[in-house]
Order: sequence, then C-alpha cells, then structure tokens
Amino acid sequence: MRGRSPSRTMLELQSRDRSHRGSLMQIAILLFDGVTALDAVGPYEVLRLLPSADVRLVADEPGEQASDGGPLKLVADHSLAQVPRPEIVVVPGGPGARALFGDESVLAWLRSVHEHSRWTTSVCWGSMVLGAAGLLEGHRATSHWLARDDLAEHGALPTDERVVVSGKVITCAGVSAGIDMALGLAALEAGESVAQAIQLLLEYDPQPPFDAGSPERAPAEVVEMVRGGRA
Repeated sequence: MRGRSPSRTMLELQSRDRSHRGSLMQIAILLFDGVTALDAVGPYEVLRLLPSADVRLVADEPGEQASDGGPLKLVADHSLAQVPRPEIVVVPGGPGARALFGDESVLAWLRSVHEHSRWTTSVCWGSMVLGAAGLLEGHRATSHWLARDDLAEHGALPTDERVVVSGKVITCAGVSAGIDMALGLAALEAGESVAQAIQLLLEYDPQPPFDAGSPERAPAEVVEMVRGGRA
C-alpha cells in the first residue's frame, strides 16, 4: 500500500473546513534585513497549514530580505501598506531587529494593526520590537534569554516561560520557540486536534542530542561562550 505524499496531505489539511469558515484569515509575518530565518520560517510552516490561512510575508517594501549571518534570503511579497488589517501578526527577531526599534514606519504599522488583530505575536527579539511600539506595557512577556530582562524597559513583566499568552499578545523565547508558539496559536484558532495534526504532519518531535537548550541547563562554560559571542 502506497503512503500518501506529504504535499497531498498538506493540501487536504489546508482545505479542511474552509468552506465552513468563510473568508480567509490573513496572517502577516514581518521580514527585515538581518532577520533570523527560523524565527519567521518556523511559525510560517505551522500557520500556513491552518484552515483558511492566507499567509503574507511583509516588509516596509516588497523584495528580498537578507537573513542574519548567511546567504539565505527571504522574500517579502507585500509592503506594510498593502496589509493594513491582518488577523494575526508575527514579528520575528534577529540582529536586524535592533534597527526596527527606531523605525517609525514599522512601529506605526504595528500599533495600527494591533488595534484590529486577533493575535499579535513575536519570536525571540521580536518582542523587543513590540515593546518599542508600546504594545507590551503591563503584559507578561518573554524573549531570547539574552534579551529577556530588557523587556522591563518597555513596561513589560519579563518571564522565563517559553511561550507567554497575555491577552491577545503572545511572545515566545528564542528562535526554535516560534514553532511551539505557532502550534499553541493553531490550537487557539482551530482546536487541539488540528494543531496536533499539523505537529504530526511536520513530524515535530524534538529529540536534541544535548540538554543545553536553556542557560539553566547548559554547562556554565557554554553559557559564557554564547554571552561572549563566540558560539
């Protein structure tokens, strides 16, 4: 008996209940030069499989956006102005996020779309961008462990949880945590069965070779290596 191809299964999952849900749900993932690719691509791979998902990669202007530290480029197919009212917003992180802290066009767009979004989310240093836009005041929030405490500068209440839901704001820890965040969001939007089906389809079953994924568990010398930028 032949197995069904992943591509066919994806199409079936994407079309499930679409006729019953009506219009598409617009999901905007922000891109910028210096973005950490997995911050954006991890949530993308999960959220694009939601029933009725219309995922749009957005930037100040359409075009290629260089990922941090390598040749990989991601392409924004829409400008911020072309996506004024997405239901879900995802702000990834990366070294390039620092340039957004004072980029009023991006911050103004975030403030505007947040007024109408169902969920405003971030991965890694993306929470610092939400903070710079004034969207974390009074919210429990998290980020990459190297930046987490800095969230207090924006009126947030930093926590070391991997994924934090505070009202309609969802923040998560560094890089790989974006997949966990997106799966939790999928459950909120479409139910646990759909979220679990997406997880199974992606075969997301982490079994890392080392228990060094947090500063609390990693060897002290490894933590210092990362703090010193030598990793």
